[in-house]
Amino acid sequence: MLRHLGKKRSFKHNLGLATFLAFSAGFVNAAGFVAFGLLTTNVTGHTATLAIDLVSGDWHAAARVLLWLMLFLAGSFISGLLIGAVGPDKRNAYVGPIWGVILCLGLVCLFATPGASLHRQHAFAGILLFAMGMQNAVVTVISGSVVRTTHLTGIFTDLGVDLARIMVQGQSTVLWSRTLLRLSIITAFLLGGVSGAFEFRRLSFTAFLLPITILLLTLLYSRLRIGLRRTKKRISNLG
Repeated sequence: MLRHLGKKRSFKHNLGLATFLAFSAGFVNAAGFVAFGLLTTNVTGHTATLAIDLVSGDWHAAARVLLWLMLFLAGSFISGLLIGAVGPDKRNAYVGPIWGVILCLGLVCLFATPGASLHRQHAFAGILLFAMGMQNAVVTVISGSVVRTTHLTGIFTDLGVDLARIMVQGQSTVLWSRTLLRLSIITAFLLGGVSGAFEFRRLSFTAFLLPITILLLTLLYSRLRIGLRRTKKRISNLG
């Protein structure tokens, strides 16, 4: 999923990347909301909250929301820097940012506690926003802006446009592939959200081990697949 870049990426590569990471983002979004009462994978709602706080003159709340927005931006920025330092055409360019996401989720898993002070809750919510900014940047760059996994507004818009095109222009392989990709992202995000809400109520912050595991599998997927192919080839040669 991470080895093929640019024009070498196929629909299958993007579908696998989208499914894994959209599920992870949906999980984090729902678990974060249950834990902190905040959405932690996008900034649209926070922007509206910031506007309301500014109009109300609640400068403390506005500063806090602005910090959350900047943390999401910072996650994307740091991810972009890490990718750029290695080179976006290099296969290992995306390893650093994904490890960064894993580290952030690990911090929440290890140190966040139920019933913590509001200040600590807001801090951990900020860590999740930073992590999701990193993840979204990785997916955006590696897929050539084809895939987004941390929010669905654009996905639903693009899906509606493509469905309209199918009705007007007729069926085509490209349109159906894009439609299937977007439906897969929406479904994976929803299933991740259901899992996140359920598992957090059952396991509390330990539940974040699941998206961590998914991200680790994403890193290992290509190597495991190559190793499996080599093993099959050796067995075949022995036969």
